[in-house]
Amino acid sequence: MSRPTWAPEGIDLDRPSASRVYDYFVGGMHNFEIDRVLARQIETFTPNVAEVMRANRDLLRRCVRDLVDAGITQFLDLGSGIPTVGNVHEVAQAREPRARVVYADIDPVAVAHSRAILDGNAGATVIQADVAEPAAILADPEVTRLLDFDAPIAVLLLGVLHFVPDTADPAACVARLREAVAPGSYLAITHATADGQPAEVLEAQKLSGRTSTEIVLRSRDEITTYFGDWPLLEPGLVHLPLWRPENPDDVGERPELSGAYGGLARKE
Repeated sequence: MSRPTWAPEGIDLDRPSASRVYDYFVGGMHNFEIDRVLARQIETFTPNVAEVMRANRDLLRRCVRDLVDAGITQFLDLGSGIPTVGNVHEVAQAREPRARVVYADIDPVAVAHSRAILDGNAGATVIQADVAEPAAILADPEVTRLLDFDAPIAVLLLGVLHFVPDTADPAACVARLREAVAPGSYLAITHATADGQPAEVLEAQKLSGRTSTEIVLRSRDEITTYFGDWPLLEPGLVHLPLWRPENPDDVGERPELSGAYGGLARKE
């Protein structure tokens, strides 16, 4: 297939990408037919999958809004994906123009498009990095240029830790990030789970193995450990629609079908 101008050289157009599949589900335009084919296969098992993806993005918006209102002006968004409407810098800078945001993603397509989106925005930048290598992220010149680690920072790990295999020790990765930030900082996590999921949803998750980033489903107890000794804020670690919904009707009859938990904690 012909390579669009926003897709850098070196990108494999013959294999689906998890970030491009996600982009498709949330209504983005930066995906290929091979990504859409896999997305449609996933939809045969879980017809509400696009709704689930949007639930994660909606939680991001609510979380960033509340963090800015709590006085946070610095954000480190890891596994940020391909920018679509309602990204962190849009929400944060609309409420506080001085807000600074660093995006990081391992997918070069996501990074390339992020750079185009952020061109001219002095308060936001993007780096290509692996969340499984937190030391490299924390030492990156773009990160240290834009973020002040002596002041509170919101670390966002939304929909990314389930792509980190157990062999990479995700708990240790998150612990390194917790150690690096100042008191008053926040940690937000959303993570896919097998808890309470019907068999067809679990079958659909197996299809992620066809991308370069297979999903690892973890329990509520496992995900809770990633917050360490930081106290979780209300309502705790809950299914995505239950995390501070703007309208009770947004929760739906079976919020567990979101297939993921979300939570926010603060460093004392």
